[in-house]
Amino acid sequence: MTMRVVGLTAGLILMHLVLHVALGLGREAPDLFVVALLLASRSMNVRSAAALGMLLGLLEDAYSMTSFGSNVLAMTVLGMAGAKSRDLFVGDSKSFLATFFLLGAWLRIAIVWAVTESAVRPDLDQRLLVESVLMALYAASCGILLRLLFLRGGRAS
Repeated sequence: MTMRVVGLTAGLILMHLVLHVALGLGREAPDLFVVALLLASRSMNVRSAAALGMLLGLLEDAYSMTSFGSNVLAMTVLGMAGAKSRDLFVGDSKSFLATFFLLGAWLRIAIVWAVTESAVRPDLDQRLLVESVLMALYAASCGILLRLLFLRGGRAS
Protein backbone atom coordinates (compact mmCIF):
# COMPACT_ATOMS: atom_id res chain seq x y z
CA MET A 1 0.00 0.00 0.00
CA THR A 2 1.47 3.32 -1.03
CA MET A 3 1.60 6.42 1.12
CA ARG A 4 -0.92 8.11 -1.18
CA VAL A 5 -3.46 5.36 -0.49
CA VAL A 6 -2.75 5.51 3.25
CA GLY A 7 -3.10 9.29 3.28
CA LEU A 8 -6.29 9.25 1.23
CA THR A 9 -7.80 6.51 3.41
CA ALA A 10 -6.96 8.38 6.62
CA GLY A 11 -8.32 11.61 5.15
CA LEU A 12 -11.57 9.93 4.12
CA ILE A 13 -12.02 8.40 7.57
CA LEU A 14 -11.43 11.76 9.22
CA MET A 15 -13.75 13.53 6.78
CA HIS A 16 -16.49 10.94 7.38
CA LEU A 17 -16.29 11.53 11.12
CA VAL A 18 -16.35 15.30 10.65
CA LEU A 19 -19.36 15.18 8.32
CA HIS A 20 -21.40 12.57 10.18
CA VAL A 21 -20.49 13.16 13.82
CA ALA A 22 -19.16 16.70 14.23
CA LEU A 23 -21.48 18.39 11.74
CA GLY A 24 -24.33 15.89 12.15
CA LEU A 25 -25.20 15.70 8.46
CA GLY A 26 -26.23 12.04 8.61
CA ARG A 27 -27.64 10.78 5.31
CA GLU A 28 -26.95 14.05 3.52
CA ALA A 29 -23.22 13.25 3.56
CA PRO A 30 -21.75 10.37 1.53
CA ASP A 31 -20.61 7.21 3.27
CA LEU A 32 -16.88 7.85 3.13
CA PHE A 33 -16.10 4.86 5.37
CA VAL A 34 -17.15 2.56 2.53
CA VAL A 35 -15.18 4.58 -0.01
CA ALA A 36 -12.08 4.50 2.21
CA LEU A 37 -12.43 0.77 2.83
CA LEU A 38 -12.94 -0.09 -0.83
CA LEU A 39 -10.03 2.09 -1.96
CA ALA A 40 -7.68 0.64 0.66
CA SER A 41 -8.81 -2.98 0.32
CA ARG A 42 -7.73 -3.13 -3.32
CA SER A 43 -4.12 -2.80 -2.16
CA MET A 44 -4.30 -4.89 1.04
CA ASN A 45 -4.35 -8.57 1.83
CA VAL A 46 -7.60 -10.15 3.03
CA ARG A 47 -6.66 -10.19 6.72
CA SER A 48 -5.66 -6.52 6.80
CA ALA A 49 -8.72 -5.43 4.81
CA ALA A 50 -11.00 -7.38 7.16
CA ALA A 51 -9.31 -5.77 10.18
CA LEU A 52 -9.73 -2.30 8.67
CA GLY A 53 -13.37 -3.08 7.91
CA MET A 54 -13.93 -4.29 11.46
CA LEU A 55 -12.35 -1.13 12.87
CA LEU A 56 -14.46 1.12 10.64
CA GLY A 57 -17.57 -0.90 11.51
CA LEU A 58 -16.85 -0.44 15.21
CA LEU A 59 -16.44 3.30 14.68
CA GLU A 60 -19.75 3.39 12.82
CA ASP A 61 -21.54 1.30 15.44
CA ALA A 62 -20.15 3.38 18.30
CA TYR A 63 -22.80 6.00 17.66
CA SER A 64 -25.55 3.64 16.47
CA MET A 65 -28.44 3.27 18.87
CA THR A 66 -30.41 0.46 17.27
CA SER A 67 -28.23 -2.12 15.56
CA PHE A 68 -24.90 -2.52 17.29
CA GLY A 69 -22.73 -5.04 15.45
CA SER A 70 -24.42 -4.95 12.07
CA ASN A 71 -21.96 -2.40 10.66
CA VAL A 72 -19.04 -4.43 12.02
CA LEU A 73 -20.22 -7.49 10.11
CA ALA A 74 -21.02 -5.55 6.94
CA MET A 75 -17.73 -3.65 6.83
CA THR A 76 -15.68 -6.78 7.62
CA VAL A 77 -17.35 -8.70 4.79
CA LEU A 78 -16.93 -5.72 2.49
CA GLY A 79 -13.22 -5.41 3.31
CA MET A 80 -12.66 -9.10 2.63
CA ALA A 81 -14.59 -8.95 -0.64
CA GLY A 82 -12.71 -5.83 -1.72
CA ALA A 83 -9.35 -7.49 -1.11
CA LYS A 84 -10.39 -10.66 -2.94
CA SER A 85 -11.67 -8.62 -5.88
CA ARG A 86 -8.07 -7.77 -6.75
CA ASP A 87 -7.51 -11.47 -7.51
CA LEU A 88 -10.67 -11.75 -9.58
CA PHE A 89 -10.62 -8.46 -11.50
CA VAL A 90 -7.39 -7.04 -12.87
CA GLY A 91 -7.11 -3.34 -13.58
CA ASP A 92 -8.72 -0.16 -12.38
CA SER A 93 -10.74 1.14 -15.31
CA LYS A 94 -13.37 3.80 -14.72
CA SER A 95 -16.21 1.42 -15.49
CA PHE A 96 -14.83 -1.18 -13.08
CA LEU A 97 -14.40 1.43 -10.34
CA ALA A 98 -17.95 2.70 -10.86
CA THR A 99 -19.34 -0.81 -10.54
CA PHE A 100 -17.01 -1.67 -7.65
CA PHE A 101 -17.98 1.36 -5.56
CA LEU A 102 -21.67 1.12 -6.43
CA LEU A 103 -21.98 -2.57 -5.57
CA GLY A 104 -19.80 -2.20 -2.47
CA ALA A 105 -21.85 0.65 -1.04
CA TRP A 106 -25.13 -1.11 -1.85
CA LEU A 107 -23.89 -4.41 -0.41
CA ARG A 108 -23.01 -2.73 2.88
CA ILE A 109 -26.49 -1.26 3.18
CA ALA A 110 -28.07 -4.61 2.25
CA ILE A 111 -26.05 -6.54 4.85
CA VAL A 112 -26.85 -4.01 7.58
CA TRP A 113 -30.54 -4.17 6.66
CA ALA A 114 -30.54 -7.98 6.66
CA VAL A 115 -28.94 -8.42 10.09
CA THR A 116 -30.80 -5.59 11.83
CA GLU A 117 -33.74 -6.63 13.99
CA SER A 118 -36.98 -6.45 12.03
CA ALA A 119 -38.65 -4.22 14.62
CA VAL A 120 -36.21 -1.35 14.02
CA ARG A 121 -35.33 -1.64 10.33
CA PRO A 122 -37.21 0.23 7.59
CA ASP A 123 -39.30 -1.44 4.89
CA LEU A 124 -37.56 -3.49 2.22
CA ASP A 125 -38.82 -1.49 -0.74
CA GLN A 126 -38.09 1.87 0.85
CA ARG A 127 -34.61 1.11 2.15
CA LEU A 128 -33.09 -1.39 -0.29
CA LEU A 129 -34.71 -0.41 -3.55
CA VAL A 130 -34.87 3.38 -3.31
CA GLU A 131 -32.68 4.92 -0.61
CA SER A 132 -29.80 2.48 -0.84
CA VAL A 133 -29.43 2.85 -4.60
CA LEU A 134 -29.25 6.64 -4.29
CA MET A 135 -26.86 6.45 -1.34
CA ALA A 136 -24.67 3.96 -3.23
CA LEU A 137 -24.61 6.22 -6.30
CA TYR A 138 -23.59 9.14 -4.08
CA ALA A 139 -20.76 7.17 -2.45
CA ALA A 140 -19.65 5.70 -5.79
CA SER A 141 -19.45 9.10 -7.44
CA CYS A 142 -17.36 10.40 -4.53
CA GLY A 143 -15.11 7.35 -4.71
CA ILE A 144 -14.52 7.64 -8.44
CA LEU A 145 -13.84 11.35 -8.21
CA LEU A 146 -11.38 10.90 -5.33
CA ARG A 147 -9.66 7.97 -7.05
CA LEU A 148 -9.20 9.95 -10.24
CA LEU A 149 -8.03 13.11 -8.47
CA PHE A 150 -5.66 11.70 -5.87
CA LEU A 151 -4.50 8.32 -7.14
CA ARG A 152 -3.81 9.10 -10.78
CA GLY A 153 -0.91 7.65 -12.69
CA GLY A 154 -0.45 3.95 -12.29
CA ARG A 155 -1.87 1.44 -9.90
CA ALA A 156 -2.78 2.37 -6.37
CA SER A 157 -0.97 -0.59 -4.86
